[in-house]
Amino acid sequence: MRLKFRPVDSSFYDLFSEAANHLVVGSQLLSEMLSSGNSKAEIAQRMREAEHAADETTHSIIRRVNSTFVTPFDREDIYSLASALDDVMDMMDEAVDLVLLYEVTSLPPETTQQVEVLQRCAELTAAAMPQLESMGSLDEYWIEINRLENTGDKSYRRILANLFSGDFKALEVMKLKDIVESLEGAIDAFEKVANIVEQIAVKES
Repeated sequence: MRLKFRPVDSSFYDLFSEAANHLVVGSQLLSEMLSSGNSKAEIAQRMREAEHAADETTHSIIRRVNSTFVTPFDREDIYSLASALDDVMDMMDEAVDLVLLYEVTSLPPETTQQVEVLQRCAELTAAAMPQLESMGSLDEYWIEINRLENTGDKSYRRILANLFSGDFKALEVMKLKDIVESLEGAIDAFEKVANIVEQIAVKES
């Protein structure tokens, strides 16, 4: 094992944890948006605020990298991880925005499983980020995220099959397809986060 000396700097780990916690908030808002009986305009506004807060955290990470001589791990990996976390939030924000703009009142029941996958991915990612400092037990994280991504893929394919079954009008298919693709994109972005974490862990081992 290589011996490494680095000055103690927990700010990057704190910021990555902050970024992941934004995703927990975003996934909860997404769940609310897809539930009936909620004010979609109000939830969309809260989501915009959450997405803005996530952007601020991403900018803070980038500023920290640019002003720090010695980083806790490779600079490019820090940039990649920050960007991937931000991509998750952007995709969830897009899904919420599309539900509002398209005035969608109901979604295929399988989307519930997609949102549940997103919520679980967000929780796991929020729990994993503090572990970057010690690199402990992270293999369990990326293995589970990959399993969840496979579950999300299966739900996505079932939703598409349902949408093209002939039971939906063409315009409705287009709207719903855009939304479920945003949900799928968010799940894929979580897998990218997990893959980057794995790359970092391998390099640092």
